[in-house]
Amino acid sequence: MATEDVENRPVLGTPDDFPDRPQRGGRLVVHVVIGVLVAIIAGGWGYVMWSMTGANTGATAQVVSFAADRPDEAQITFTVSKPDDQAAVCRIRATDVNHTEVGTREVRIPAGGGSKQFKERLDTSARATSVHIQYCNLV
Repeated sequence: MATEDVENRPVLGTPDDFPDRPQRGGRLVVHVVIGVLVAIIAGGWGYVMWSMTGANTGATAQVVSFAADRPDEAQITFTVSKPDDQAAVCRIRATDVNHTEVGTREVRIPAGGGSKQFKERLDTSARATSVHIQYCNLV
């Protein structure tokens, strides 16, 4: 025997049919832990990006100009700044239109003279469209 009109009630019930939710605590701790993890990850990524700039190696290189007129070679003019009493090794890299490496060469910069300009020729396996200094490290 039904004493209520079932047709007019919601299928899942009304809010009064359910008990109140229990109070939840501890959300502040979760948010602090997530914030600390995000800060650590962001700091680590920032350190990785900073270390890849070459600023911490003690030798910095800057391209002045490059020429890739021939299909079998490229030329680059660049300056290297380093401490006077140390030698450095710089890697020159040539790439083609698809950014594929078509030639590399390591150039040894002797000790003495803090900042000098160099002009180097690089043999390539195909016509280069770009020539740059990949890195310069003190040795």
